[in-house]
Amino acid sequence: MRGEKIAILVPAADGAYGGTRWPEVLARMVGPLEAAGLRVEAVDWSSGEDLTGFDLVLALLVWGYHSDGDWAGQVARWREAGVRLQNPPGVLGWNSDKSYLGAFAAKGASVVPTRFVDRVTEAALHEAAVFFGTDRLVAKPRVSAGAFRTIRWSPGIPLDDAPTGAAMIQPFMTEVLETGEPSLLYLGGTFSHAVSKVPQSGDFRVQPEYGGRITPYAPSPDEMAAAEAALAAAGEPLLYARIDLVRDREGRPVLMELEAVEPDLFLEYHPDAPARFTEAVAAAARHR
Repeated sequence: MRGEKIAILVPAADGAYGGTRWPEVLARMVGPLEAAGLRVEAVDWSSGEDLTGFDLVLALLVWGYHSDGDWAGQVARWREAGVRLQNPPGVLGWNSDKSYLGAFAAKGASVVPTRFVDRVTEAALHEAAVFFGTDRLVAKPRVSAGAFRTIRWSPGIPLDDAPTGAAMIQPFMTEVLETGEPSLLYLGGTFSHAVSKVPQSGDFRVQPEYGGRITPYAPSPDEMAAAEAALAAAGEPLLYARIDLVRDREGRPVLMELEAVEPDLFLEYHPDAPARFTEAVAAAARHR
């Protein structure tokens, strides 16, 4: 290995996500890469810095892309400049808008039932409740991350923290409260490891920022099949992906989200995950 130069895109230090836990996530990525002889640099994704000198640019920590800066414009400029971006610019584009779930469902992937709306209103929620046959719903922005403006709703609950623009409405999947949300991690197109994310008591959000509990997880055959179907629906190879599943009312695993922009890869939850991550990144950096 000749010491390929890798950039990992990170939030602006003075931005909304500058004081969050991204440095500890970055350290878990940088450590194994540098131990393998790769040269790694953290770059503020919104800075406009020239990235053409890197052998590979990883959009793994673009926290705040949904709210800070011009994400779509940045991706377009990187594509135009020929930046060696992973995942590819096209993927970073469609995966930023959760309307891709509708396209995945049309391709045969098992997806949490979803209605897309221009705005979350009481009327839209009541219509969704009739459509889904349940008045326990979740609403979230189509472009979001980290449970940003995601609400759990039933009749009578105010919409103070609801999404303010284009959004999606889904039935609340109660299984997440009991057995959690399995997340399957793929590196270099191959399954690497999995974790289970369970919300803390009284909450429904599984992210660590909200007290979610993360533990290693062994996915079942039907969960593996659901994840593979989601990857197939993506339509092109992904260097990294996290596939979040949940079981529906019939007990079937269905796709909550395929995160191909800035997923936490949970490398610390499997002893072989850092080496698998390093191997996938090094192979992508060398490939021309």
